[in-house]
Amino acid sequence: MSTLMKGKELADIIRQDILSQVEAMKARGIEPRMATVLVDGDPASLYYAEAKGRAADKLGIDYELHKLPANVSEEFLLSVLDKLNQAPDIHGIMLELPLPKHLNKQRIISAINPIKDVDGLTQTNLLATILGTPGLYPATPLACLGLAKHYGYDVFGKHVVLVGVGETVGKPLLHLLLREKATVTVCHSKTPDLSVHLKQADFAFVAAGRADLIRPEMVHENLVLIDAGINETADGNIVGDAQPEVANHVAAMTPTPGGVGTVTTAQLFANLMTAMNLQANREEVR
Repeated sequence: MSTLMKGKELADIIRQDILSQVEAMKARGIEPRMATVLVDGDPASLYYAEAKGRAADKLGIDYELHKLPANVSEEFLLSVLDKLNQAPDIHGIMLELPLPKHLNKQRIISAINPIKDVDGLTQTNLLATILGTPGLYPATPLACLGLAKHYGYDVFGKHVVLVGVGETVGKPLLHLLLREKATVTVCHSKTPDLSVHLKQADFAFVAAGRADLIRPEMVHENLVLIDAGINETADGNIVGDAQPEVANHVAAMTPTPGGVGTVTTAQLFANLMTAMNLQANREEVR
């Protein structure tokens, strides 16, 4: 029988650890505070930003949401980030993506202080992810690996197929998998026959952002599938990259929703704790 790798149990463990850290910090007179910057225009981004606020409240973390108009200038947005970078009481900064097309995404991400970059988006933190040096690693890749380990699936020495090489999930996840000593086959939109690779794999980590990409006939009964895809259907439902029926044809699979995304939200606040420790120890993220 297939194992459904739900995220709530692991997310609860992560949150409990955060609560303990927050309590210890407050006992020392430190109030953890996170700031999210949102440029108006994407309803899903607003939903996620507000959901993070509710999650922060349950963890005893102060949360600021800076909503900017859709036509905001790049210079004004950069000035907002600069103020948050300089504010000693702001310990973490999140930038909601996507941004409007008139804004230079890379320039804006690069403006975030790496030691406050809880999303792990800056080049400094992406390099740290590759090298395994101190830094803030992207939350979704950490959630993917964390879920596999939580359910007792170790990628060490195993054949892993990674589907999707995006900047925020696929590419950093590749380097985390390599550091775990997995043998990784990387697939993407130009891979001609994805099923050939999936049929040979022990694990599949999927983050392509394409609904129905993985179908039952493409997998096998011993495969462990971690689905990090988030897609909205025409009727407004959220689905992953794998069809739900795939769960009946593999050894284990994460559901969407209720899988990787649930752990990612908790991991973002775990990253805030890491950021605060880095800041307290005055370690520079290199």
